[in-house]
Amino acid sequence: MGVAVDEVPGDLAMARRLWPLMLASSVALLPYTIFGTFLVRIASDADTDAAVMGGLRGLGGLAALAAGAVLAPLLDRVARLRAAALGLVALAVAALVGALGHLVAMGVFCALVGAAMAVITPALTASAADRFGDGAAAGRAATLVTATSALTVMLAAPVVAVPALLWGWRGDLVMTAVVALGLAVVFYRRPGRVVPASTLGYWASYKALKSLRPLLAVALLRTAAFMGYLSYLAVIYDARFGLSPSAFALVWTLSGGSYFFGNLITGRVVGSGRVRAHHVMFWALVVSLGAIVAIYFTTTLVVAVVLTGVLGVCHSAVAACVITLMVRHSGDARGTALGVTGASVNLGTFAGALVGGVGLGFAGLPGAAAVFGGITVLSLVPAAVVWRSERSGGGTTSR
Repeated sequence: MGVAVDEVPGDLAMARRLWPLMLASSVALLPYTIFGTFLVRIASDADTDAAVMGGLRGLGGLAALAAGAVLAPLLDRVARLRAAALGLVALAVAALVGALGHLVAMGVFCALVGAAMAVITPALTASAADRFGDGAAAGRAATLVTATSALTVMLAAPVVAVPALLWGWRGDLVMTAVVALGLAVVFYRRPGRVVPASTLGYWASYKALKSLRPLLAVALLRTAAFMGYLSYLAVIYDARFGLSPSAFALVWTLSGGSYFFGNLITGRVVGSGRVRAHHVMFWALVVSLGAIVAIYFTTTLVVAVVLTGVLGVCHSAVAACVITLMVRHSGDARGTALGVTGASVNLGTFAGALVGGVGLGFAGLPGAAAVFGGITVLSLVPAAVVWRSERSGGGTTSR
């Protein structure tokens, strides 16, 4: 079944209304961007192995899972931006703890960042969608905010690597804390539109999402593959090609740039209804399967860089499709749906980093390829369920 093509404002017009939320979305991703860019150096400073340090990011997924699972229904009962403000405060605290640099501090850092993002991301996306009602524009607004977070990754070189030449990666974390606190003050004092409290009970909010389970499964599995791969991307380029952190920042920028533009364009196209979201979601996963296996075996830098870009585009397309369909079909449980989606995404981050570390530790880069390729294959199953349901005009993604 197709979806009606509703009138969607231009991206620039929407950005003028959403820019504070888009900025906060970018800032929320800074701590993990710093962690990923300087993973090898952070591990060296903490006198530990890069695989061990990278695995700590999985703690963030575990913390986000707990926070998202508990707090998701509350996002339909409080001012969204005040919830985001509290998350930004937690993010600032995490950044300051991470600046201490030792292994325990980095574990606390990863856990706090995960918990904070479990609140910040769904609060911002739901707030953006609320400003444009329930039509196609609402889904586009949500994907526009999530796409903007990738700008932080795209601009990793100037935003993260260049300042780090002056004050190191610890200084980057301190500046992140300062910006996050400033945004928290603005959002708390000016929460904007307060959405009426949901008429659904706490547990009923979860039950209302039953038909969206295949989408949640896609979100979880594709994140496990992609974020797990990103957790060890620095290891690939260090082990195979000997890239320095500054040079790797350019690769990280390419990954973020491809993710940003892929998400931006896909969100616009599927949000308008010109292309079916479930088609894009499935075929993007198929292409990403080949790319994520190939990148662990190539010995040519140019090929690795191209595959990095392909993976960014494919996974951003899947993410945009999931958010679009979630906003379109969640009804009055929008905050809960996005909160649970965030929890699924962060569980995927935890699982991907954990099993990726196991694969890397036991079998090196081929082991990681087997792990992330296998997870991508699994993600095709719920994606096929969504396709079938959409085609039949009922079930998971009918409207």
